[in-house]
Amino acid sequence: MDFRLTEDQRALRRGVRALLTGRFGPEALRAAVARGGRDLDRALWRELGAAGFFSLRLPEADGGAGLGLPEAVLAFEEAGRVLLPGPLVATHLAAGRVAGAAAGETVVTAVHGGLVEWLDESDTVWGDAGGPSGAVAAGAVPLTSVDPLTPLHRIPEDLLTGPTGPTGPTGPTDPLAVLLTAAEQLGNAARTCEAAVQHARTREQFGQPIGAFQAVKHLCAGMLVRVELARAAVYAAAVTADPVDIAAARLLADDAAVRGARDCLQVHGGMGFTWESDVHLYLKRAWVRARRGGPITESEDVLADDLIAGTGR
Repeated sequence: MDFRLTEDQRALRRGVRALLTGRFGPEALRAAVARGGRDLDRALWRELGAAGFFSLRLPEADGGAGLGLPEAVLAFEEAGRVLLPGPLVATHLAAGRVAGAAAGETVVTAVHGGLVEWLDESDTVWGDAGGPSGAVAAGAVPLTSVDPLTPLHRIPEDLLTGPTGPTGPTGPTDPLAVLLTAAEQLGNAARTCEAAVQHARTREQFGQPIGAFQAVKHLCAGMLVRVELARAAVYAAAVTADPVDIAAARLLADDAAVRGARDCLQVHGGMGFTWESDVHLYLKRAWVRARRGGPITESEDVLADDLIAGTGR
């Protein structure tokens, strides 16, 4: 069986990358950081809608592109590469079910485990406390997010009303949301790997690039191995859409993103710890995204249950 990307899929990835790098490049990223996670760029959101980012999986008869989960994973991988802010996953999953979501006219967020992203900038909340964002915000408690581009609120338990969207009050997070988040983590990990290698090639110490030193080579090689393992798992899960495959992909992608950002920071040395370097933004995003799919133990339990059941995966 041939698992290589088709020409159409490669063209889709190139198109999404061109759109995002052109519209949300380094300067736009820093401008968003300076705003402190406020004032979601509605114009960009509508551009994403017009480009089909949110309606990618909707049937053509409903105004969508009629593509599948593998194509959505490619798009979200590119979003992860540039640290695109906003509740992308929730809005994508709401397309076709919430008016205006597919076109980017409505910003939809979701509650996961009592936490909700971008509550103040969203129009609708799905999940444990589904409904208009204003009604949920009335009792929500703002939190200090480690990621400056992911503002967070905690929803009190008395507002957790039931499974009106991607999550329920006691049920697991929607596997599709977990997979698309894993795709974002994969893009994050791939970008930090590239940044580490680029820095290792150009930064010189003792008269030669630091990439010539074995310790740095090992760091970069380890990052690449984790990225490719995560990529294989995420792409495979996009084909099967199996909850067990998605759980495995989530664990590998989270590991690649978090450890990759840490190793990238190590390769950059002292400058990697500074605010001026973008490395810390990738690490902070990886930390926050690793919590979006619920506790790590939930995915580990899915894999453990499958092994105990002896399905032979």
